[in-house]
Amino acid sequence: MFRLARMSVDRSVRRLKVLQAILHDGSFSKDNVLAIRWCSGSGTKDGVVSIGNISLPLRAGRAPELIPVKYLSEKPPQSVLQHLRWIMQKDAIGQDVFLIGPPGPLRRQIAMMYLELTKREGEYISLSRDTTESDLKQRREIRSGTAFYLDQCAVRAALEGRILVLEGIEKAERNVLPILNNLLENREMQLDDGRFLMAADRYDKLLNEHTKEELDHLKLVRVSENFRVLALGHPVPRYQGNPLDPPLRSRFQSRDIVSPPFKEQLETLQTDMKNVPSQRLSQILSFATAILTKESSSLGLPDFPISNLVNIIRILDSVPIMSSQALLQILYPYNTMLGKDGRVAVERILEKFELMDGKKQKHIRITSIKQKDDGSSQVVLNERFPLSVNNGLFPQNRNVGDRQFVTTKYHESLLGELMLSHMCKDLCIVGPKGSGKSALVGELAALLGYRIEPIMLYQDMTSRDLLQQRITLPNGDTSWRLSPLVTAAMEGSLAVLDGVHRINQGSFAILHRLIHDRELQLFDGSRLLRHDRYQQMKKELNLTDEQMTEKGILAIHPSFRMIALSEPPVAGSTKQQWMTPELLTMFMFHNLRPLSQAEELQVINNVVNECPDMKPLISFVHQLRSSTDPAMTSIASSLSTRQLIRVAKRIAQFPSKDVYGIIEKACLARFLPQLPKAGLHQSMEAAGIRSITSSTTDSSTLDQSITSEINNGKLRIGQTTVPLFNPDNKTKIPDVLFYDNPQHLNVMEDMLKDFSLGENLLLVGNQGVGKNKIVDRFLYLLNRPREYLQLHRDTTVQTLTLQPTVKDGVIVYEDSPLVSAVKQGNVLVVDEADKAPTHVTCILKTLVESKEMHLADGRRIVAPHSNISPSKNIIKCHPDFRMIVLANRPGFPFLGNDFFGAMGDIFSCHAIDNPDMESELAMLRQYGPNVPETTLKKLVQAFGELRNMADQGLIGYPYSTREVVNIVKHIQKYPDEGLTSVVRNVFDFDSYSNELKDTIVQTMHKHGIPFGATEAVVSLAKQLPLPSFRITGKWDVQSGQGRRKTAMMSLPVESSPVQFRGPIEVYVQETVLEKREARAGIFTEQDAYWTIPMHENNTISDVAVTKKNNRSEGKTDTDIIHVATSNPVILYSLNPKFSTVRHIDMYDLFPTTSGSYQPKVNLAPKSAPFDNTVILHEEVSNASFVVNFETGEVGRIRSPYLPETVIEKRRFPSFQQKKEKPNEFRMCPTSVVGGKGSLIFYKTGGDTLVAITGSNSHSVSLPFAVESIHQVGNDQWLVTSTDNHKKNIVTCTDDFEFILNPVNEEGQETVVKDMATLPLSEQLLKRVIQKDVTATNRVIVTPDSYASVVVGFPEGDSSEVYTTPRELIQENGVMDKLRAPYGDQTDTPPNHPTVYLPENGMVVQALPSSKVPVSLFPDGKRPSNNSGFLEIADLGNHTLRYIPIPEAGRVSSYASWMYHSSNSKVHMAPTSNDGVVTVDFSGCVRLWEPAVTNLERSLQEWKNMIGFSDGKELQITYERESGRKADGPKHGKIDNTNAPHVGGNTWAGGTGGSNTAGLGGIGGPYRLDAGHKVYQVPQAEKDAVPEEVRRAAREMAQKAFKDRLREINMSEYDAETYNNFLNHVRGQVQSLRVILDSLQAKGKERQWLKNQAYGDLDDAKLIEGITGEKSIYKRRGEKDPELGTPQEKPKRMRLVVDVSGSMYRFNGYDGRLEREMEATLMMMEALEGYDEKIKYDILGHSGEDHKVQLVKPDKAPTNNKERLVVLKTMHAHSQFCLSGDNTLEATRHAINDLSEEEADEHFVIVLSDANFDRYNISPKRFGEILRSHDKVNAYTIFIGSLEDQAAQLIKHLPSGHAFICLDTKDLPQILQQIFTSTMLSSS
Repeated sequence: MFRLARMSVDRSVRRLKVLQAILHDGSFSKDNVLAIRWCSGSGTKDGVVSIGNISLPLRAGRAPELIPVKYLSEKPPQSVLQHLRWIMQKDAIGQDVFLIGPPGPLRRQIAMMYLELTKREGEYISLSRDTTESDLKQRREIRSGTAFYLDQCAVRAALEGRILVLEGIEKAERNVLPILNNLLENREMQLDDGRFLMAADRYDKLLNEHTKEELDHLKLVRVSENFRVLALGHPVPRYQGNPLDPPLRSRFQSRDIVSPPFKEQLETLQTDMKNVPSQRLSQILSFATAILTKESSSLGLPDFPISNLVNIIRILDSVPIMSSQALLQILYPYNTMLGKDGRVAVERILEKFELMDGKKQKHIRITSIKQKDDGSSQVVLNERFPLSVNNGLFPQNRNVGDRQFVTTKYHESLLGELMLSHMCKDLCIVGPKGSGKSALVGELAALLGYRIEPIMLYQDMTSRDLLQQRITLPNGDTSWRLSPLVTAAMEGSLAVLDGVHRINQGSFAILHRLIHDRELQLFDGSRLLRHDRYQQMKKELNLTDEQMTEKGILAIHPSFRMIALSEPPVAGSTKQQWMTPELLTMFMFHNLRPLSQAEELQVINNVVNECPDMKPLISFVHQLRSSTDPAMTSIASSLSTRQLIRVAKRIAQFPSKDVYGIIEKACLARFLPQLPKAGLHQSMEAAGIRSITSSTTDSSTLDQSITSEINNGKLRIGQTTVPLFNPDNKTKIPDVLFYDNPQHLNVMEDMLKDFSLGENLLLVGNQGVGKNKIVDRFLYLLNRPREYLQLHRDTTVQTLTLQPTVKDGVIVYEDSPLVSAVKQGNVLVVDEADKAPTHVTCILKTLVESKEMHLADGRRIVAPHSNISPSKNIIKCHPDFRMIVLANRPGFPFLGNDFFGAMGDIFSCHAIDNPDMESELAMLRQYGPNVPETTLKKLVQAFGELRNMADQGLIGYPYSTREVVNIVKHIQKYPDEGLTSVVRNVFDFDSYSNELKDTIVQTMHKHGIPFGATEAVVSLAKQLPLPSFRITGKWDVQSGQGRRKTAMMSLPVESSPVQFRGPIEVYVQETVLEKREARAGIFTEQDAYWTIPMHENNTISDVAVTKKNNRSEGKTDTDIIHVATSNPVILYSLNPKFSTVRHIDMYDLFPTTSGSYQPKVNLAPKSAPFDNTVILHEEVSNASFVVNFETGEVGRIRSPYLPETVIEKRRFPSFQQKKEKPNEFRMCPTSVVGGKGSLIFYKTGGDTLVAITGSNSHSVSLPFAVESIHQVGNDQWLVTSTDNHKKNIVTCTDDFEFILNPVNEEGQETVVKDMATLPLSEQLLKRVIQKDVTATNRVIVTPDSYASVVVGFPEGDSSEVYTTPRELIQENGVMDKLRAPYGDQTDTPPNHPTVYLPENGMVVQALPSSKVPVSLFPDGKRPSNNSGFLEIADLGNHTLRYIPIPEAGRVSSYASWMYHSSNSKVHMAPTSNDGVVTVDFSGCVRLWEPAVTNLERSLQEWKNMIGFSDGKELQITYERESGRKADGPKHGKIDNTNAPHVGGNTWAGGTGGSNTAGLGGIGGPYRLDAGHKVYQVPQAEKDAVPEEVRRAAREMAQKAFKDRLREINMSEYDAETYNNFLNHVRGQVQSLRVILDSLQAKGKERQWLKNQAYGDLDDAKLIEGITGEKSIYKRRGEKDPELGTPQEKPKRMRLVVDVSGSMYRFNGYDGRLEREMEATLMMMEALEGYDEKIKYDILGHSGEDHKVQLVKPDKAPTNNKERLVVLKTMHAHSQFCLSGDNTLEATRHAINDLSEEEADEHFVIVLSDANFDRYNISPKRFGEILRSHDKVNAYTIFIGSLEDQAAQLIKHLPSGHAFICLDTKDLPQILQQIFTSTMLSSS
């Protein structure tokens, strides 16, 4: 066995030795030195050339100009000679060769050396992805109207015996080169013109048998025996490109052309560069060689461009102080193109060869520039290093910094480095957009006198666009036009190639030879030669310049240079890197870093006159740029230096301190994904940058604040005024229907400011928000004509600028709107810019920046101030030309191209949002002046919420203002149609998506639009008769005339100033609440409701209302509802109009709520001018405060008569404390506008009344003990004593004297619970007591009556009491007693909340269910699922109603506190227009409309909104002229058969006649319907499916369901369990699938495929079409990946779920385990079917293990049973696992393990509770783990929290990486935020 193995090895060794001998040609030893020898004679006419022992005869050709010159040096290196010798061998035996090797010019140079050496004529072609068959074989041309074929390089080489040099084999499309297979193998090819190329030996044989004329007649053509093919290419794979086609590869002999040996290169460098030490040369060369080793390649390091090494050595030879590391960075910019690992590897190699001297780099600056006699310039660096560099042909500006360019120390050094590179080679400047690349190039060009030729590169740019473009001459002949690049080469200009990172590398490769060798082969056959080669050839051939031109040989000017501009590649990105090894050989690279803060300030201060203070803004921008968060750095890219200069100019002209708004505008923060936006706001908050504008502005203020007008030739919008434009032609000035609204006017004023500064504008917003209308209105006001250009997916660079057409066989280019606008100075409006590819729209960059652009027809647009004279081909841009670009918002849900991301910083950007509520309402009022205001508000609010849902990704379509306007227009035109049916015009698009339709229905119902309702249901409270009023007593008010002791008396008063402490500022937090309309499908008394954000342990203490009639001017459009809570004490102020609530936490002003201290807070709103304040009184501590609910200012009110009580903080109060009743001050607030606004305080049982009037307090002594006080009127109160409820009137006079008037009560004794402060109107009083009486009166509420009216009180001496007695309600027994209040019960009557509504004379009380008549309920049982009833005693209509109050959402465990003051579960207060507001224990604020008159009006509006038809069938009626006259009405004859009659003027009941009673006629006395149809079209029957068909369908569905269960072995019980889980998240699954679909939709979009044989005619191929070529079409299709693009991998997601014991333990508390199971199910359901895009697995962690495998990545559950098994496993593990927590270890393992997998993106989502404290888990450590790997996007979602654990945790975790989700419906939104934020950071 071992012997056989050894024999096999021996045989292998022998074979290797034989192969080695063959490869080294046995006869030649590598130790021999090769040399070139030319010999004359030797039997040949032209001599022989030899290398070593290989000789080749020289042959004279017919075209010596095709022989390269000045490639071969006098003493070529040995390595080169070996390659040349090998090629000679292959040439001698007639074999074609393939020189393969790494990128660089060496292979091509060796090929050219061989041609020069052997004097062989060569045909050269650089292959690219654009190369077609016609470029190789024959191309059709037209001359004098005749089409003919012109031989191309391959055919010419074959016929003339030349060598065909094919460079870039790997770049050609795979279906192109096979056409050469037969030519290579058999030397045969069929040509398009009918000729057939034939091998020389076969042709010669035929020539022996036939004459040449016969062969010519047969179109046989001889291929020269000297024809050879020399191909050049890279090995694929390793380098990008198409691998060689096997048949093509087999026809070549290959040789690997690698870099010359180290010693040879070192000797060459030492010979050429004498000033550089040999050791330093050796170190630099060693570094370059080390990068090229296989070990470095395995690390992913790109090849070092060793061919360019001579350039930096030349620099080092001229300027020895240059750092080696800095020079190597110019050739090999590893800091720019490599990730962290790559940079570390390169720096280790640098350290190894002692080249880490970058920190020693000295400052380089240009000190002088002098022009020399030879046409070059001498540039002196640092006053001691002279350089000889080429210069341009224009006058030089040699003084650095003389121009507008601001030179910083960094720019000085960079300019010096650019000058060094310019001395050697073309260069590339790499820097982020807006960093000043173009400005830097402009400065370099000005210093050297260059004219810049700007060339914008784009992705679809072809090699023809780069070099030559095909055209037709006026006579129809085809020709070629030189490109700007070629023109620049010939004229010695500076060609600036802007956008190297965009252009396809396969097309850009055609410039390799131009860059490396300064030679270029053009498509028309002509060649450009380097200047010295041109002169050499001209000398050798003895030709003149004209003769050289005739031969197609042109010279490249020696001053010609190329500078490429690009943005840096994204290091580590899975997308293709543009900085490839091949591109590294083309340029010397200079990285333009972003400016430092000081440098940027210097630049801005110098550029902007009277520059404002930009330090805060620039400081913040630099914080963003230095952020480690990719999303923040992405945002920072929109705040480039260019953008900051624009901002500074604007602030200088229009001063503003709103830095917050400036940043938001520049970043388009409105349209950022949620996470980056939150991160931006958090960063601004940390930097002290806050918004100075209020989030809610009153509409009246907004309307008054901004207007527009045109006056005296000037336009004013807001505070900005500009002169009107006076155009010559006004026909293109837009004029559209536009209704001004505040938001749009604000936007237009902002636009006007930028426009007046000369800026071009970019408007970004959703569809339908009015971008076009705003622009049209803006231009109309400015009087500016416009040109309009709409882009789309098929827009190309050519169609953007010119539109080619064919006229009489000649290609004619028609100006696009863009060119017309440039010529005439109009405003170009570019619409839908995001629809066109960014590589197309990017060509606008030079037009916007420098007003320059090249057009497809050869013309050039130049700037107005350009020194180039206008001509036929030069268009001077009109100085008034401007551009306004419109685009949809980037990202979800539009997923268009990110125009803002690509070019946003060259425009002044404006975010156009849907109008705010007030602006939209103002606009809709003008579209629908007769549409009810309530309808408009409902539409605005409903659509506003739908837009928010679209922004969050919960629905796919962003409903816009356009839809609302259309609805309003319809209602305005057809007011009888209900809103319910009209909104269907918008939502019928969504009617086939059940989940989406449900979402829309819920949203519409929430805002009171009964969309989807099938019938009008009115559910108003039943009206019961109110017992009649009867006289029950009499009140006599005692005046001063009597002599009794109880007569009127002046009370003793002590006065003292009120002490105001403070105010202190308490933070006001504003929250937008979710408003829900209660009248959607059912009409009830409840109007709407909100839930305030109250902590679950807090309790409601009081509610009060600042009525709109009591508010200051400008604020009278809405009430303000105030709610006070007591644990802790918080004041909530709700604005119902905007659904915003301000909450002021007064925790620090009150003792901690514990033990016996149970605060009781009462509120007293103030009237204008103090209507923004509320008096807050806490009874237990007797503390009073004045609270400004708008500003948060809180002042303490102190009076010696209102001593504050020190609260004893005893945790466990004694029984005695519980039993003792505190004697607390109570507040009697004033509700009457006017008077002194006194506040009255009193103690029950006390004999003192304390009145606070303005700045004084008064202590009034009373001659009795007080039971209660109620306000009667202005400065007048009814005071009841504890002595048998005796009553007295206390009046405060103007001089603050308090007068007591006793009231003598006769008849039934009354106990006053509440008293009205306003009287009943005269008419209402008469209706109430049913007597014709006119007198002052007051309504009072007593425990034993529904209401009482005291007629004649308080102004009369004697008053009668009319009472409607209350029916006594018996409690049901045990259950009602159990519902009684907790704690100590007393015999005092229950105190039910009561309000009085004066306009309608109604008393409203909130009663518990036990106090409501049982006769109201059909089954005789009182409901227990509500918070009580509103008892409405309508005194004027003598009716009684009971309105149920819905049950509170949750009841606090501290609810028993509230029972001390109320037997009902609600607090209540009156609102404007006789409305009522209630607040239940859960914080639900409900608005009620109890007044009958208001209800009737609202009901009619609601019915109109429903708009149901009356059930009559529709009919079609035609109106026509009958020719009859209405000469007298009559009934007409009666037809006993009732036959239908049409016309005739005879029969009654006919149609279309005259004079008789009927329908559809004229002149009849009245309408009479005899039951006949008048051209009737019956209405389509709906829901007409028979019941038996429905039953059969249900049975079929049930059978299919059971079959499916059997198929997956799932029981019906399991199916029910699964559906219970699924039903909770079904809508969320759909929402998440919408997000996933949209995220991958853009990747599925097809693209244009060019060079097709069928499809749509390609405009770029019109000339080819004229000449008869076939592949002139384009079509949509799936585009193959670009060469070298890595294979697309799916996204990888790992869900880490918490299945620890705490999840099971606390599930009963907050449902966290069920919520986690629902979230897991949602993920599994939503990701089903996305296996190719997203691969996921699920791991669990608990106290037992940190990696419980629940779902494997390759075995995702595919049916309901498998998914249910996952859920059951989670539940069981959580129930039975050991206690403990492995959150940290599970997260660390998930991230580290996932990072090792290959994927497009990596996501780890950790679902957990917030129970970190129990296991001492450090939030900081958890946050470090989440951010531990850059490759993995890790997030945590807390789905369970005790108290505020989760909220506290998030504060310590990385921003944007932690979320709280206590409701599963929020999970899709959170995941959408995660996905979109990673899209932004990776863009």
